Amino acid sequence: MPASVDGTPQVTFVVEQYLGGVRIDTFLERHLRNYSVYRVQRMIHAGAARIDGSLATIDVRVHRGQEVSVRLVEPPDDLLPAEPFPLDVVFEDPWLIALNKPAGMVVHPCGQYATGSLANFLQAYFDARTPVKGMVRPGIVHRLDRLTSGIICIAKEHLGNRGLSMAFENGRVSKAYLALVHGDVRSDRGVVRAAIGNTPGKRTILMSTRADAVDPRPSQTSYEVVERFGVCTLVRCKPLTGRLHQIRVHMAHIGHPLLADEFYSPSPWFTRADLEGSTPADADEENEILFDRQALHAETLTVLHPIRNEMLTFHAPPAADFAQLVRLLRLERTPGRA
Repeated sequence: MPASVDGTPQVTFVVEQYLGGVRIDTFLERHLRNYSVYRVQRMIHAGAARIDGSLATIDVRVHRGQEVSVRLVEPPDDLLPAEPFPLDVVFEDPWLIALNKPAGMVVHPCGQYATGSLANFLQAYFDARTPVKGMVRPGIVHRLDRLTSGIICIAKEHLGNRGLSMAFENGRVSKAYLALVHGDVRSDRGVVRAAIGNTPGKRTILMSTRADAVDPRPSQTSYEVVERFGVCTLVRCKPLTGRLHQIRVHMAHIGHPLLADEFYSPSPWFTRADLEGSTPADADEENEILFDRQALHAETLTVLHPIRNEMLTFHAPPAADFAQLVRLLRLERTPGRA
């Protein structure tokens, strides 16, 4: 990032075809994603922006191939608080970054989780690698539930963000999840086809396949059995549509809810009694909690790279608690089961 004659950081962008004809403030807001349009307009009014070397005014439009430069005479004003945190980076290039998200981490600040989100951690990660803080904003176009672990892909600049968003909107991605579900799933594979909508009632985020669900939309999830343990089954699920809580709702719909799912399972815990097929009152020892989050892990994500136009597959090994539970289930496998 070169500096201008007065030492102020300066950035230069070449106008892309799809942005040809927009006003300069709109163009710069797309590139400077941590700057509000108001802050961009202030810099233009201050004479900080140029097109092909000529001073630009607020009403001028840009055209494909032109060079637009701006001196960053003001700081970003739409910036997420940066919080340093070690990230498990699976892939990174100038446009994208893919990470293995741990369970318990929200993707974006919301509600009671105003800080400590993946977005906050990514902002710190990007700020540490750019000359000026706020030059890169995490482009989050898909999410994982807070208690779901696994792979997530984020855009680093506006072209990557645009392309990644379009890929998800148009279904040009493939995702696979590992899930531990209650009971013995008898079919080796299958497809759940059941519309999913919001559960009736105010202030609920619960989803439902019930006939009275609000705004139901067609939804499909394919699954295949990976391993059977008698009391539960390890399955690999591939959502063919993109509804909230889709895998969790669909597996519950066919009678095999995820272990320890706080919304859709009989209990928010998987315990020693569950493992042994007993009830706490019948257990010979204290009913130990073995797992306390929905047993769901985003294993792989395949997506077309928005800039390089090549298919990429990102893989994340199961989280430690998930892998430990699978090992325990193997040790305790019901005799005679394959």
